[in-house]
Amino acid sequence: MKEDIRNKLQNVLEDRVFHKTEDCISYGYDGSFGQHIPDFVVQVQSTEEVQSVVRIANEFNMPITPRGASTSLSGGPLPVEKGIIMDFSQWDHYLEIFPEDLLIKASPGVITGDIHKLADEHNLMYAPDPSSSSICTIGGNLAENAGGPRGVKYGVTKDYVLGLEVVTAQGEVIQTGGNTVKNVTGYDLTKLIVGSEGTLGVITEATLRLIPKPLATKTAMILFDDLYTAGKSISTILTSGVRPSKMEILDNNALNRVEDYAKLDLPREASAILLVEVDGDPTILDKELQTIKEALLQIGVDKVDIAENKEDEDKLWQVRKLVSPAIVESGYTKISEDVTLPLSKIPDMFKKIDEIKQKHDLNIVVFGHAGDGNLHPTLNTNMRDQNEVERVEDAVEEIFSYAVQLGGTLSGEHGIGTMKRAFMTKELGESGVQFQKAIKTALDPNNLLNPGKIFPIAGEERLVLRNE
Repeated sequence: MKEDIRNKLQNVLEDRVFHKTEDCISYGYDGSFGQHIPDFVVQVQSTEEVQSVVRIANEFNMPITPRGASTSLSGGPLPVEKGIIMDFSQWDHYLEIFPEDLLIKASPGVITGDIHKLADEHNLMYAPDPSSSSICTIGGNLAENAGGPRGVKYGVTKDYVLGLEVVTAQGEVIQTGGNTVKNVTGYDLTKLIVGSEGTLGVITEATLRLIPKPLATKTAMILFDDLYTAGKSISTILTSGVRPSKMEILDNNALNRVEDYAKLDLPREASAILLVEVDGDPTILDKELQTIKEALLQIGVDKVDIAENKEDEDKLWQVRKLVSPAIVESGYTKISEDVTLPLSKIPDMFKKIDEIKQKHDLNIVVFGHAGDGNLHPTLNTNMRDQNEVERVEDAVEEIFSYAVQLGGTLSGEHGIGTMKRAFMTKELGESGVQFQKAIKTALDPNNLLNPGKIFPIAGEERLVLRNE
């Protein structure tokens, strides 16, 4: 059967079909854990090619897993049931801006950073800004509903998608949304597809909304003597009358990892720092930062350093960008989690993580998008130490459980994939999971589109990091 499938795929894609193990092995991983080698890899470059591959998959009942740049941290592009990897990374040749309509159109393999650059050339902005924007694809961002630091003021990917071209599980092409900000013709299928992790349809083109680029920005670094006050300050700032464009937090552990890595002369003694950016009319930015300073004084926080120029501002944001590479550099396997909480509950989560760290004797780094409650508790783990791995699994489960208990969610921007599917029922309940499964079954009755993702697997009740 594999030879028949290969022949049919090659008739469509010629030399852009791979089947040898040595060619497919690098397509079996992402930024999370585990490796699953596909039977085939196809590099699609048109909607018609996607349709043909989907129809061949239906003929042979073979799973399809869409894949962009594989920066996912949740297992989204892992071919857990083998089958066909549909690689979009080579389909990056269509990127067109329509500045008078404030929109941009892109094929799924376009790098998100290139969208930012093109918008910037026209004094416009594509607001979603995931940390991996220089390497991640827009198709992957759409599949996972990626976020980023600007989420606190501007929202996430789904808030900037006007329309999509999608190939269905049956190989048909549909259009969702359109070219207008307002569109209430029927169900909002655009938002249904965005964040569905390739399980409901295959995105082949996106129409994205642009906004005017802010005239100026200004950044402050706030230092804290204790982590609880740092958490409390987030709500204090957001209720001060100012809406920051970015609010990023680093705990002492994260701060020192970056200092060890880059030698930036950071305040090692601080329990945490908060980076706050305001944007807009340059004549009001100093006033907004002064409002923030006055609000913080009410809770006893007075260590606020404001960048004097663009160069100093860039240096401050470099601190945030270096957290992940600094953690990787410090050793062992990096496990990045992604819980989101009501703002008032952030201090409680900080306290809980500290308890979990002590209880399980683990080194946990906390950083994240403070302004929208999206924290990234991150661990370094020696995957060869079985006892340590088990402690990490226990710790992660406790973090997830507490996030849900506080009224939060399992994922703010990384998606569910394989990493968090065991916890879906904990957040949604059995009826909630079944409701979502019903949508999946209706649109993909043969379960060919990215199977093994999002939904709990029988017998899998917790995160498992080890290959057993």
